[in-house]
Parts: sequence; C-alpha cells; structure tokens
Amino acid sequence: MAEEDIYTKDGTVDYRNKPANKKKTGTWKACPYILGNECSERLAYYGMSTNLVLYFKNQLHQHNATASKNQSNWSGTCYVMPLLGAFLADSYLGRYWTIAIFSIIYVFGMTLLTISASVPGLKPTCYEKDKCHATNGQTSVFFIALYLVALGTGGIKPCVSSYGADQFDDADPIERNHKNSFFNWFYFSINVGALVASSLIVWIQQDIGWGWGFGVPAVAMALAVVSFFSGTRLYRYQKPGGSPLTRICQVVVASFRKYRVALPADKSLLHETAAEAESAIQGSRKLAHTNELCFFDKAAVKLESDENSGSINNWRLCTVTQVEELKSVIKLLPIWATGIIFSTVYNQMSNMFVLQATYMDTHLGKFRIPEASLSVFDTVAVILWVPIYDRMLIPFVRKFTGHKNGLTQLQRMGTGLVISVFAMVSAAIVEVVRLGIVRRHNYYNTTNVPMSVFWQIPQYMIVGCAEVFTLIGQLEFFYDQAPDSMRSLCAALSLTTTALGSYVSSFLVTVVTDISTRNGKPGWIADNQNRGKLHYFFLLLAILSVLNFFAFLAVAKRYKYKKAINKDSAAMVPADDK
Repeated sequence: MAEEDIYTKDGTVDYRNKPANKKKTGTWKACPYILGNECSERLAYYGMSTNLVLYFKNQLHQHNATASKNQSNWSGTCYVMPLLGAFLADSYLGRYWTIAIFSIIYVFGMTLLTISASVPGLKPTCYEKDKCHATNGQTSVFFIALYLVALGTGGIKPCVSSYGADQFDDADPIERNHKNSFFNWFYFSINVGALVASSLIVWIQQDIGWGWGFGVPAVAMALAVVSFFSGTRLYRYQKPGGSPLTRICQVVVASFRKYRVALPADKSLLHETAAEAESAIQGSRKLAHTNELCFFDKAAVKLESDENSGSINNWRLCTVTQVEELKSVIKLLPIWATGIIFSTVYNQMSNMFVLQATYMDTHLGKFRIPEASLSVFDTVAVILWVPIYDRMLIPFVRKFTGHKNGLTQLQRMGTGLVISVFAMVSAAIVEVVRLGIVRRHNYYNTTNVPMSVFWQIPQYMIVGCAEVFTLIGQLEFFYDQAPDSMRSLCAALSLTTTALGSYVSSFLVTVVTDISTRNGKPGWIADNQNRGKLHYFFLLLAILSVLNFFAFLAVAKRYKYKKAINKDSAAMVPADDK
C-alpha cells in the first residue's frame, strides 16, 4: 500500500509527508493486537463449531445425515456472510469499524448461545447423558444464536487478514517483505486458537457440560474485542474507496453502451487520470492496462460526447484502473472455483471425521477422549509446518526456483491440493480397516469398536499440511491480486470457497444418502455406521480432488499476475512472479 493511501480512522491523512508518524504506526508494532484478536476469535469459533455436529445429534436429537447437513449449512453461511462485511468495509465503514461493529454482534451471539445451552427452559431436556430432547422453541433459540455468530464472523473474517497486511507499506521493500511473512504468522495464530478449542474446549463440552463449553468461547470472543481495541493508536487506516460493486456495474454498463465503438490502436489513449495524479478511486493505486478481456476496454474509450459534456458520467466513461478492477476480479474467479473441492475436504474434519470417531475406541487408559478433539492434530500439523515453511522450506526451495518466496502463490496452492487427496485416501483406509474388524467379530451393534481413534491422526495431520500450502497461499493470493480498494471484497470471495465447500458437502451427503438408501439399504452414511460404507464417501472426495487439481493446473497456467503502477516511480509493480 503506498504511503499516500494511509488515512486515520476519521478519514484524515495519517503520515503523508510525515515520516516520523509512519514509524510510530503499523508494521509489527500493530500486528500483535490484530493477531491476538484473530487467535481469540478463532478459539471462540472452533470452540463452538468443532463439536457442533455432536450437539445436533445428541442434544437436539437429530439423525446423522440431518446433523451433518445442519453443520455444513451453518458453516457455509459463516463463509458467505463475509461478502456483506467486505462490501461495507470497502464501500463505507472501512476495515477498522467493520471489525469493531461485527465483533460486538459476535459477542451477543455467543452470549445467547451460552444461555440457550445452560438456562432451564431454554436448554434441551436430557434423560441421561447424550440422550436429550429439544422443543421447537429451544431449537429455534439455539439456531438464532448460531446465525448471529455467522453474521458476526461475516464482518471479521474478510477484513482482519487484509487489515493486518495493510499495516505494511507496499512501497517500502522492507515492509513488503515482512508482509509476506505476516500471512504465515496470521494463520499460525488462527491455529493456536484452534488448538485450545479442539483440546480444552471440546473436553469441557464433553465432560463438564455445554453451558460451560459455550461460555468459555464467549469469554474468548470478548477478549478478542478487547485485544483489537487495544491497538487503536498504532493502526494504519485505509479510507474506503466507495462501492466496488457500483464501479464494476459502471464498467459493464459503459462497455455495452459503446459495444460498437472501435478500440484505439494506442492504448495510452484510453481514459485515465493524469500521470502525476492518484487513481480516481480513493485509496487505490493505478493499475496498468492489460490486453485480456478487451471488450471492457470500451468503457474507457473517450468520445466527443464524453469530453463536451463538461463533467464525466461514470456510467458512460470509466478509467483504465476501474476497468482493470473488473478484469482482476474476473481473472480471479477460475482460481477461486478450484478452491471449493479443497474446502469440501477440509469440512470433513468437523463432520464425517467426527462421526467416524464415534464408532471407534476413544479411550486412552481410563480417560475418554472427545471425538472432536482429534482435530487438535490438524492444528498441531499447522503449528509445526508454518515455521518450517517460513524459516526452512522457503530458503531451500528458493535455491532451485529463484523466486523470493520459494514457490509462487499458485504453486503453493497447487501443492496443497495434491496433499489433500492423500487425506481422503487415509480416511478411507481407516474406515475399511474398521469395517473389517466389525465383520470379523460381528460388532455390528457395537459403537465402541476395538480400534483406537488414534488411527485417525494421519488424516488430520495431512489436512493440516495441506492447509499450510493451500489456505495460506489463498490468503496471500487474493490479497495481492485484489485491487487496493477491493481487498476486503476479494478476501471475502476467497472465503466463499469454504462456504461453497460446506454446501457441496451437504449436497453430496443428500445425493449419496438418496441413492445409497434405495431398496431399504442402510446407505453409505448410516445411523449405525457399522452397517454403512463411509469409505466410499471419502474415496468419492479423493476422486473429486484429483479432478479438481487438473482443473487448477489448467487455469493456473493461463493466469497472469496483476501489475500496479507506483505513483512515486511511475513503475510497474508486479504483485508476484508467475
């Protein structure tokens, strides 16, 4: 982000022409408060969501397939709502106030969730442990609280990673270098919160109660709000650039209005602000013209009617930068689409992996391990791999590739897609072995099959390794390739792959259940999983992941990284090298 684009919270300039002010704000000085906010918020989110499928099944008395679909649908909503939060941040509120307002909504949702699981009359009636019944009213209160949380996370998720990256100046080579590491440590902080959630919080829910199990995450979310506000004086702020959706619509409308107009051979004749001026879009650097999607260049063709009207009508004439914003978003869409199947695989950790564990031996000596707590090994894998990747793998790979980050963002994402295939194969192998034990010893009516739940560790660890490559690569990619004034929106776009992955998981469960239960068969995802064929579902996801990887290769080879124009040097600044 160029120095000229930094503003204070009320919209006034923070450090333009004041280098001393620049040194007092941003960089790693501001990041601990943002990372602390993200760590606490993720502790709250995963503390609530990791075990959620079992709350649906045991407390609300839902069938396995219904519980799985409800978990997937809610998770999907959590990652669709960022589109709303991103729109408000980029258009009107700015990232600071969007994070602040939606964090408070999040706290209200967590508080209501805690009340619904602990106050008599609102919490389900239990006849014995894990055998409960909930009225329609109790279920409604619980779901209202859940979707308040989904709304709250929708304002935080698309903004917080971009807001952290905003603390580093793109025009400063040293700060830009640090920004590349920020995304690794940002994801590290996410998984520190997830580690506590999948161990301590899951244990509290299983052995102490759901009231405390939701109450502790609620407190964590309150701490997230405190952490964020604590860094207010140290933050750098980027002023909202106006509605990106309006600008996109203007380019489309202007292009179709001029669809008969011929493009000039000299593209420098296309409309743009003066060479020494900033972009017409507040808080955004100019973007260099590209030769792709040339139809939209017609929106920047100057006609006599445009120049004689006195003032420019943005619905008839757009700048090159505005046109390139639309092109950037369109070019991101094929890469974005290939992230959906990966997110479907990722969703299984809080879904089918947990249901698989309910039919395994969860004891370690006399201690019973909560089924959902196995996700701690995914978190451990991420926590181990982030510093290894950042401190060891990048310098090693750099020797062979010559790229400053070892792998390009797209190469990093593709590596993770390959790794994710092995996670599903590992899960399928575990289920095949488990069903073999069931058949040999006639354990069809036994939930506690004598096969240790620790056999699930490899599938969680492999998913964690894949995350470090694909999800962190996505964070970097969508931030760097987004136009400056649309970074929250593009971060939200990347998060919607998680939403669609959850919806695809729900859709696949519906289709598989419908097909596999015909003629009275128990189906792949049976209520008694000893009579099901869950390994077929995992293998289906493995096959889809392989096909998805080849689709990713096809679109990644054609992708060209964006180039921004640095005003001070009038030089092209590539976000990355292909």
